Amino acid sequence: MSILEIIGGAVLLLTCIFIIVLCLSQESKDQNGMTSALTGASSDSFYGKNEGRSREAILARLTRTAGIILFIVTLAVNIVPIFTKK
Repeated sequence: MSILEIIGGAVLLLTCIFIIVLCLSQESKDQNGMTSALTGASSDSFYGKNEGRSREAILARLTRTAGIILFIVTLAVNIVPIFTKK
């Protein structure tokens, strides 16, 4: 095993753990779609207007970014050994 494979595996493991922690720290989504359609709830409230800056939005953005990093690192870990063969 080369040093690049070890580093790639460690980064992959840390990214996986980070995604698990992010997913567990998010709140569950309620199924209020039909209720809000019947009651006329809209996103004109303070929370609806500032939804992009809330804690949930930040966690969702971090989870999405970590997922992209996980995908790229997984590809790199599998492709790099092909080009570094001796």
